[in-house]
Amino acid sequence: MTLKVTAVFDIGKTNKKFFLFDKNFKEVYKEYIQFDEITDEDGYPTENLPQLQKWLKSVFNKILDSNDYDVEAINFSSYGASLVHLDENGIPLTPLYNYTKPLDKSIVNNFIKRYGPREDFLKTTGCSDLTMLNSGLQLYWLKYNKPEVFKKVKLTLHLPQYLSYIFTGIPLSEYTSIGCHTALWDYQKKDYHSWVYKEEFHKILPPIVSTETSINMNYNGKRIKIGVGIHDSSSALLPYVRSLNKKFILVSTGTWSISLNPFTDSPISAKSNESNSINYMRINGKPVKAKRLFLGNEYKIQVKKLTDYFGAPYGYHRLIKFDYDIFFDINRNFKYHYKWESIYDKNMPKETMITYDTFEYAYHQLMMELVQLQIKSIKKAIGDDKINRIYIDGGFSDNDLFIKLLSHNLRDKKLRTTDASLGSALGAAIAISDKKLNSKFLKKNYALKKHVPFILK
Repeated sequence: MTLKVTAVFDIGKTNKKFFLFDKNFKEVYKEYIQFDEITDEDGYPTENLPQLQKWLKSVFNKILDSNDYDVEAINFSSYGASLVHLDENGIPLTPLYNYTKPLDKSIVNNFIKRYGPREDFLKTTGCSDLTMLNSGLQLYWLKYNKPEVFKKVKLTLHLPQYLSYIFTGIPLSEYTSIGCHTALWDYQKKDYHSWVYKEEFHKILPPIVSTETSINMNYNGKRIKIGVGIHDSSSALLPYVRSLNKKFILVSTGTWSISLNPFTDSPISAKSNESNSINYMRINGKPVKAKRLFLGNEYKIQVKKLTDYFGAPYGYHRLIKFDYDIFFDINRNFKYHYKWESIYDKNMPKETMITYDTFEYAYHQLMMELVQLQIKSIKKAIGDDKINRIYIDGGFSDNDLFIKLLSHNLRDKKLRTTDASLGSALGAAIAISDKKLNSKFLKKNYALKKHVPFILK
């Protein structure tokens, strides 16, 4: 007997993943692959778009030919800030330009001269800076840096919608991709920013539809519901929004730790130039206030230094559990010891000071300081909103020190952790489903755990 499933392609910059979920959103099949990057015409590393497209088709066709699964629907999640420019025949004209590619300052200066002041523009569009991380700036750069190429562009799709387009041939735009720090959207007007119309980019950006939109069509002789795609951060947020009936903050941890507040009435930072204040968008077009912290990156840097300094075995930090005696000893006369390399904080010393004799002590000190940074980020995301529930997912959700210290310092909040390893893939499946989620969903599917502050001595 064949199992009815929803298929999801979850495309990250490193890992390309394919999942099948049953009617209860349980994973029943998965497949992973990585591609070597290619380079664009300027020699900068970028996604191998032709190879990705070939893999998408081959994997999906293989599953359709299988006697084990009956695919009823398919959707797509992927990273944002990436555009695919199509010619009149629907063929990509350019490489998928990497959002880390340096943007010529003259382009930015020219843009600000036309559409500034800079601080006002950032505030209106929910961005923290003007770089290739803003896909709108990618369009502007293409128009003025490569005008002959731009003249041939008939359609420009955000990456999640291009993945859908590969299967449907129907070009569309949707809110979560438009709203992820693209500099395209005016959060006050709830429409494309006026500069988009002045540059006539609206003519090559397809019609906007709801993220929950799906297209029922015959694909290789089979009737399938095909979703329009979703931005991965917004997708990861969706299972929480759908299953919880009380306000919360989601802290998605990894290389970046992003504190997401989908309930605020003040999504735009009061300080227009506040660093790492950005906006995402929910599937219904409502803004999500977000604060970024380069937590995982800094953790990796500092742990390597500690490991080398103490001659500890590789991965030893993963074995360290919270020690009450060490914590209280350090906390009795607390001083900042670490100088960050990828984060700026006014409390950090000019140079790192390792004054302890053991790795355990130095690691506790490190985590106590990193958690202080995380707390600041969370509080900024909360702002003046009355929110007392915090959910932690991602890499730090199983770090014993991180969770215990966070719970201790946020004693007035209800702290929960989840194992959201499926992350944005599950959100993409939910986005095109008619099934309603209840409060038990996170416990069943995400290994929800409650945490209480430790007892003070």
